[in-house]
Amino acid sequence: MIFLVDHNFKGHARILLGSIASQGWLDFVQIRFVMFEEVGLSIDSSDRVVWRLAQENQMILPTANRSMKDEDSLEQVMREENTPNSLPVATIGNADRVLNDSSYREQCVDRLVEIALYTGNYMGARRIFIP
Repeated sequence: MIFLVDHNFKGHARILLGSIASQGWLDFVQIRFVMFEEVGLSIDSSDRVVWRLAQENQMILPTANRSMKDEDSLEQVMREENTPNSLPVATIGNADRVLNDSSYREQCVDRLVEIALYTGNYMGARRIFIP
């Protein structure tokens, strides 16, 4: 499973991936985090562009702060374009806790690994709140 990391979530993603690796999950499930620049996205790409690229490339978008502020907001895009075959967005409930609370971080890791292992169960769900 490839996770397309929101530009403002890079540090969090590195910490989460480190926890995934240290727990040995990478021996059992292929999980890769890619950054916007790796897929040709600029940090000011609209949520619509980001969501479409993620869907076209079978990537899950982990995020902490996407909202419904305009017609291209992530929430609006999901409402308009989500299908039963769409991958979900994984919304981290409290990004600061990922950085500062190891127990919370481990809960997030468990949930992300579960999503990677059982992706089919989450198709069409639009958004999954983590943990």
